[in-house]
Amino acid sequence: MSIPGLGQFSSAATTAASAAAASASAITTISLQPFWEYRFEVPFSSSLTIRLLSGTAEKDGTELAPKNPYTFSGTKSKINTWLGCELEVTSDNPGAYDAYTAEHAADESPLVSYLNLHMKLEGLRSTAAKAMNTEAMGPRVLVVGPDASGKTSLAKMLTAWATRMGRQPLVVNTDPTEGILSLPGTLSAAVFATLMDVTTEWGGTPTSGPAGIPVKLPLAYYYGLERPDQNPKLFRSLLSRLAAASTSRLSEDPDVRHSGMVIDSAAVDASKPGDLDILAHIVAEFSANIVVSLGSERVTAELARRFAGQKTSLGEEIAVVGLDKSSGVAERDAAFMQRVREKAIKEYFFGDAKKNLSPGTQNIGFESVTAWKVAEAPDSTSAEDDDDFYDPGATDSVVEKVEPSDMMLNCTLAVMYAGTRDPPDAIRDANVMGFVYITDVDEKKKRLKVLAPVNARLGDRPLLWGSWPEPMVSLLG
Repeated sequence: MSIPGLGQFSSAATTAASAAAASASAITTISLQPFWEYRFEVPFSSSLTIRLLSGTAEKDGTELAPKNPYTFSGTKSKINTWLGCELEVTSDNPGAYDAYTAEHAADESPLVSYLNLHMKLEGLRSTAAKAMNTEAMGPRVLVVGPDASGKTSLAKMLTAWATRMGRQPLVVNTDPTEGILSLPGTLSAAVFATLMDVTTEWGGTPTSGPAGIPVKLPLAYYYGLERPDQNPKLFRSLLSRLAAASTSRLSEDPDVRHSGMVIDSAAVDASKPGDLDILAHIVAEFSANIVVSLGSERVTAELARRFAGQKTSLGEEIAVVGLDKSSGVAERDAAFMQRVREKAIKEYFFGDAKKNLSPGTQNIGFESVTAWKVAEAPDSTSAEDDDDFYDPGATDSVVEKVEPSDMMLNCTLAVMYAGTRDPPDAIRDANVMGFVYITDVDEKKKRLKVLAPVNARLGDRPLLWGSWPEPMVSLLG
């Protein structure tokens, strides 16, 4: 195993290549000094291949293997080095991508504070593993912050560094905007015990095809909406289900229990009490004992005030840690994020450059389909002040049964681990079996054309339909 930041000093030259030089040639050599970063943005229509020639380098906490080519497309990311390195950068379209070198000193790089946080967490994990109490748990870390603060990147770093120390953290995604090992619109959890593929966000979604690294199978619950405030009751209900399943996973495996959790969250706005209420609910449900607030002094102050004197269900103090966001956090506009979602859905069904999948299509009669629709809150603003709306024990349903229609065209629906005769709440709270895509709807003949990863009968499983991710018209284009 390796500790982040330790390794051989690079023998590369100490001067950094400029972004102009990178774009002038299809193959460019980039020399980075200690604590420098190589930041790059690659459009979806192009690719960028990076090889580590000498020294050591990381992407989101995962080490790059020497001489191994890593190809990136449709991404905004960075590679950092603790001790210096030399990179070879190759582009199929030199003028299409944007890249530059960020020159940090050790006392200026936020990565140092992130590494210090990791070492603190590692100490807590070691303490839990050595405790006489066999039920001792490692740290449960919730990462929060406003939009574009680097929450997911930090969660990935903490996860990657933990696995390099031989740990097996349970990673939890409570942000429906993006998926972790699942499609957008879901809340998920998975144990990470092996390295992550640095060319994908979290290693890709599980599919029916072979994988280059061990597949991490997530437990996923379908929310089907973009933001938690669109249906707070459903969101809280699913959080409770996910927390119960995650806690059960911790109790079953000592290695996972001692490693603890890393919890990613949706963007928070300190001016919205509902956002802070959701974070407080996550802390309570997952017994989070460390809240890391990125890039917002106001959010940090509000959370410190809210959790002052509070303890977890295990009797631990709740620590709120404020950290600066990295200056390298890239702004991802709505158009870029839509392309990210489309890419994730395409890869789920058809694979990527490393593997090709052959999904199957089925023509199904309306009478053979049991579909349910996720309902939005009638008024998200007024719902924030309605305590009954937030009651996770309430029995009124937040999904409604619907007949297939043209509105389903080009939509992705979740196949639920439930029976078609189960009550609405059981279907709502079931975990996700997989996804299907509706390619055609014939209302006159009452037929659906459905794309699925495997040819399997759908009639005995209910389908759950939400507005997120949005319809994708180009999947078969």
